[in-house]
Amino acid sequence: MLPGIGIFGTGNIVKIIVPYLKQKGFKVEAIWSRTLSKAEEIAKELEIPYYTNKIDNVLLRKDVDLIFILCSPNIQAQIAVKALGIGKHVVCDKPAGLCQNEALKMVHAAQYYPSLISIINHSLRFLPAFIYMKQAISEGYIGFKNDITVCDIRVQMETLYLNQYNWLCDRTMGGGILTLVGSHVIDLISFLINQKAVRVHGIIKTFQRTSANINGIRHITSPDFCSFQMEMSGNTLVTVTLNSHMTSIYNQEVLICGKDGHLIVKGSDLYGFEKKSGKEEVLYMDVKNLNKWKKLNPSIGNIIPKPYIRGFFKMIGSLKEAFLPVEDKSGWVKEPVADASTFEDGLYVQAVIDALYKSSSKREWIRVNMITEEPDPNPLLSAAVRKTGISF
Repeated sequence: MLPGIGIFGTGNIVKIIVPYLKQKGFKVEAIWSRTLSKAEEIAKELEIPYYTNKIDNVLLRKDVDLIFILCSPNIQAQIAVKALGIGKHVVCDKPAGLCQNEALKMVHAAQYYPSLISIINHSLRFLPAFIYMKQAISEGYIGFKNDITVCDIRVQMETLYLNQYNWLCDRTMGGGILTLVGSHVIDLISFLINQKAVRVHGIIKTFQRTSANINGIRHITSPDFCSFQMEMSGNTLVTVTLNSHMTSIYNQEVLICGKDGHLIVKGSDLYGFEKKSGKEEVLYMDVKNLNKWKKLNPSIGNIIPKPYIRGFFKMIGSLKEAFLPVEDKSGWVKEPVADASTFEDGLYVQAVIDALYKSSSKREWIRVNMITEEPDPNPLLSAAVRKTGISF
């Protein structure tokens, strides 16, 4: 039996995901928003029976066993830790909180409750083109593991900002192209080549600080452009350019070069070139379109780029399989979502993002350092305890 779902967030992605969840057989039982009026509006539009602006009212519902956190990053960790603590499965949108400290809290909660599903929406892992790319790399299509030399990723898209000021415009709340798109890219590269970033160098810029509808006291502070390099643990060099200054165009290319050739994903299609054959070939063509899903939401292709939608839909399909009975016995297994991004992966992504911001500020290469312990909330008191040996 599929678990009942509680949704946190009322953004555009919710309008896409909720109809699809229902189509796959899930019951969406409750939805949360910061304001009760917005929660009511979306609940009526998507036919969700319960709505609220109180977090615990969703988490404590007996008919909710799976939580989808699709709200701003500044409250993701709070919801995820609470949900796991009371026995709920969690799917959290990227980038897993605002910083490493929050991501680490999520990691600790997931480790304390290992029987629960806890994954992050890095949906490109589930896109068929990247699954086939990873398989081709593992089979030596472009050479062996240590033969991978360069990865080059370019994403060009239109502005991330809507017609009014919201968290997307605020860097301190997790807005900006680096966290919203860069987090996908950072995670994807490690997934494909099984290497982690050791050092990074980046330039992060906010060019558009105002717009026709955002020009008062508040200004846009989240970055709309970034270019960075990553030196990976296996000596691969990764170059990334993320540009949100295009007009009504989305283009994404992921190129991985090796000693014996290269692989490239353009949009949702995979191409390969082997030096021994001397020609490029189509390895996977995404012939499926989103027309049937547009019946669920006519604007589906305009809200989120196609590769991310297809990947998210595939992830939901795998999530459904995880909750289906196994060998005619009740229960569920994690295998269908074994390749999903974990909270540990989210912590790594946050470490890279932290290093990139530091690099952009200092204009130098910065080593990636993942924290392993949460910071002491009262360092002066702890120092006194260590000095005197007296516990309080």
